Amino acid sequence: MFLNIFREIIEFDTLRYAFIAAFVIGIISPLIGSVVVIRRLSNIADTLSHFSLAGVVIGVFISKIIPLSFNPILMGIAFSIGGTFLVEKIRNFYKNYKELSMAIIISLGVALTGLFISITEGISTSFTTSLLFGSIMSVGKFDVILILFFAATIFVFIGFYYKQVITLCFDETYARISGINVKALQLLITIILALAISIFIELVGVLLISALLIVPVASSILISRSFKGSIIISLVFSEFSILLGFATSHYLSLPLGSTIAIINMIVLFIIFFIVKINTIKFKKEKKEKKEKKENKNKASKPD
Repeated sequence: MFLNIFREIIEFDTLRYAFIAAFVIGIISPLIGSVVVIRRLSNIADTLSHFSLAGVVIGVFISKIIPLSFNPILMGIAFSIGGTFLVEKIRNFYKNYKELSMAIIISLGVALTGLFISITEGISTSFTTSLLFGSIMSVGKFDVILILFFAATIFVFIGFYYKQVITLCFDETYARISGINVKALQLLITIILALAISIFIELVGVLLISALLIVPVASSILISRSFKGSIIISLVFSEFSILLGFATSHYLSLPLGSTIAIINMIVLFIIFFIVKINTIKFKKEKKEKKEKKENKNKASKPD
């Protein structure tokens, strides 16, 4: 099966571009997702994706009324980055309920999306479906170049700021004392997340972004013993789901994004099962050791 797909990837540009995009996304998603999870920002991925979707739809609306060559994804990127600033500004109004800021931005994004879809002429059902669930098979040469450039940016960022990011993730107070510009680094991380979400919308859709960013990391942290180990394991899980999902969706004519997400979830539930079995086994062994110790103590006591 994989050999046949490999031949088709070489022969057909569309399949080749889709495969390259999927493979690179499989690498950068866990890298970004690991920081997002450790920083407890998992919900912000959904927040920015919904707000970015509003930007894309508004971009389509603008392109319809202004006869210019305008890529709606650029508006999605602007909204995604703008959403990060809005979340921070709104959080200042709710000192004890900071998570409300994300719920407010999601509500605003969904409301704007519904409004502009209804007033924009010519938006097809296939277009809105691709925004929700992605259309990676429509990836072109420019999209691949953009993804590769973004991936290179991520690697450069990690190369320069790996230690600072690790320190920030695990001990923000120590990061401040160490002289790290916490606010600037937090903002940079969130902007990278916003850019990732904007790029991923066209490929995997709004509803499946969290499945790529969060689920492989959620699987890895259950079985890894270190942050670095978690990243490596999440990369393996991510690429496994990408490659298997690519092959499965191609031969069964299933949507790629949904297939990858389901495989990710299957992996997660398998790990849940393994962890549960190991926990039961550990408790049983602990109980047996305790009983043996008690019996030994009883036997050693004189009558």
